[in-house]
Amino acid sequence: MLKLTQNDFFNGETSDLFTAEVAEKTRQFHQQIEAYHPTPLVSLEQLAARLGVKAILVKDESYRFGLNAFKVLGGSYALGKQLAEHLNVDISEIDMKTVAAKLSAPLVFATATAGNHGTGVAWAAREMGQKAVVYMPKGSSQASVTRIQNLGAECIVTDCNYDDTVRIANQTATENGWMLVQDTAWEGYDKIPTWISQGYMTMAVEAQEQVEAMGLKPTHLMLQAGVGAMAGGLLGYFADKVGAANFKTIIAEPAKADCIYNSGIKGEMVAVTGELNSIMAGLACGEPNPVTWPILKQCSSFFASVEDEVTATGMRVLGNPLTGDTKVVSGESGALTLGLLYMLASREEYSEYRTQLGLNQDAVIMLFSTEGDTNPDRYRKIVWEGMHSTAL
Repeated sequence: MLKLTQNDFFNGETSDLFTAEVAEKTRQFHQQIEAYHPTPLVSLEQLAARLGVKAILVKDESYRFGLNAFKVLGGSYALGKQLAEHLNVDISEIDMKTVAAKLSAPLVFATATAGNHGTGVAWAAREMGQKAVVYMPKGSSQASVTRIQNLGAECIVTDCNYDDTVRIANQTATENGWMLVQDTAWEGYDKIPTWISQGYMTMAVEAQEQVEAMGLKPTHLMLQAGVGAMAGGLLGYFADKVGAANFKTIIAEPAKADCIYNSGIKGEMVAVTGELNSIMAGLACGEPNPVTWPILKQCSSFFASVEDEVTATGMRVLGNPLTGDTKVVSGESGALTLGLLYMLASREEYSEYRTQLGLNQDAVIMLFSTEGDTNPDRYRKIVWEGMHSTAL
């Protein structure tokens, strides 16, 4: 059901790309957006007591700009930086409501997405008076397609997997002179993916302020990864802010798309291929992001490869809390780390992992629920009807 491996390449070295100073700048950009407010950091006190740890803290991104997911942070910041560069001004001069007036015609932004990233790009393009064309891999839910179309973007579903869909988006953008806004990098394309990962750090700044207000210091950071764009940005911030050796970081992925897990074992980027089928569509990516891979290699403590049943359990636990705890509506990609924590802390077969990780009465664990019920029908099938249940 899950595999865990220790990172033998940890050295605690931070990255100049992902620092507390950079994170403050990204947060300042997001703060000027009219709908901005910090998302809640929920303390699940009853669940923590049940699992034998000191605290479980969940950053609930279902409240982000009314879009039910965190991805808009990266997309909006990247569009802001691209427009600032196009206009030859600093991003501090970019106002989302007035920037369109500075252009003779709208720009077209293209991207490939499993759902949430495309939603964020479509929303940001609309808010800035620009256009967006979004490509999605085969098997994408109609709910995601409709959500993107309702934000005014063109949405095209391909007949191939995520990584090949990225290639199609890149080729089409190049042929048409559009601006590609992709959250993974490759040779010759790393500036925009860096901006996207930096945009995600707004979550980390908020979470750090919130946990300090609680009088707590996290001992464990659990982050989910697809290409590793979000995980790298957030880990980079916390490593710079408090030092990577002062907490343990577990990076978790779907077993069918565990490129970071396999890269962690080898110490260099490893791609996985095939259908990449997982209910965690937002994490079903086979190639690590080279921009964020170095920080994951240098500052992660453990890597986990996790079956779909684990995140389904996380969805049910968060959506049906113990009396006194706050309900968190978390989607398939959002609940992975809570599902992993629950399995590690409650199943006897994982007791050795539990000891290795130090999941004990002193553990303060921070998680990021990165999306809500972005696919409502599947959310109900999992939470109501028990789809992808675990055998007791």
